[in-house]
Amino acid sequence: MDKAIDKTSCIFVAGHRGLVGSAICRRLMAAGFTNLLVRTHAELDLCDARAVDLFFGKQRPEYVFLVAAKVGGILANSTYPADFLRENLAIELNVIESAWRHGVKKLQFMGSSCIYPKMAEQPIREEYLLSGPLEPTNEWYAIAKIAGIKLAQAYRHQYGFSAICLMPTNLYGPYDNFDLQRSHVLPALIRKFHEAKKLGMPEVVVWGSGTPRREFLHVDDLADAAVYLMHHYDDGMPLNVGGGTDITIAGLAALIGKTVGYEGKIVWDGTKPDGTPRKLLDVSRLNALGWTAGIHLEQGIASTYEWFVNSRWVEKGASSMATHQSA
Repeated sequence: MDKAIDKTSCIFVAGHRGLVGSAICRRLMAAGFTNLLVRTHAELDLCDARAVDLFFGKQRPEYVFLVAAKVGGILANSTYPADFLRENLAIELNVIESAWRHGVKKLQFMGSSCIYPKMAEQPIREEYLLSGPLEPTNEWYAIAKIAGIKLAQAYRHQYGFSAICLMPTNLYGPYDNFDLQRSHVLPALIRKFHEAKKLGMPEVVVWGSGTPRREFLHVDDLADAAVYLMHHYDDGMPLNVGGGTDITIAGLAALIGKTVGYEGKIVWDGTKPDGTPRKLLDVSRLNALGWTAGIHLEQGIASTYEWFVNSRWVEKGASSMATHQSA
């Protein structure tokens, strides 16, 4: 982070228990920052405007990483559209407003690559935002994230508030959500292949055709970029964060199956939606700032699977193998 920022500066990580928030906390602690401010949902409901304002007024954080959000895959987005829109809008408005009102020096808002148009030209540049229709299967979450970006830009424009926005590509890593009803494609496939191997199942059924292409970034790479950009970036233009390469879902499934050691057959359920045909971010602006991803996909999947095997997820035992959400 900025050289003027003391290692004891109060830094609030909103959403510290999630995939991204936990990684950012690990990265900050590794860098020697000793005054991290965190709250669980039970301790602070970010959808409660009064509670959030009182929290900022009392704790006075100097820097904020706003990564708290309601997230999920295709099934969750299509089942709970009101929840995704309402809760994410509330979190963004409450935290950004209170951060500005109580003198936060800089706020980083974590967006998502799903904000871009479904048929955006590839690779996707930051200026393609709002240039076409969204992917219908995640439009509620995307609209909420677009609103958060615009809110951050509006506070910068009207009040001079130092708020930056990052748009990460599809993320994975330790502390991901492996629940088959709510997870994204990579963790869902890890669990499906693991359980299929464990149960000796002859085949694994995966949603869609396998032809869509996706880019994946290990969450530890994102955390490194987030801390780096808190230091090196202060502009209203949202910034893509990714690795710059992609893979078909079929290729991803094969790689995960190999990593897990599953030797059965992969069956594609073409009656289920594919989602966006391709989603690869243009990361030239990020690279020009001096940051590039360092964890290769094969290496990242192997370490994530190792974490999964040693985590609480496998303690839940075999579950329904009938669903799978794409990114």
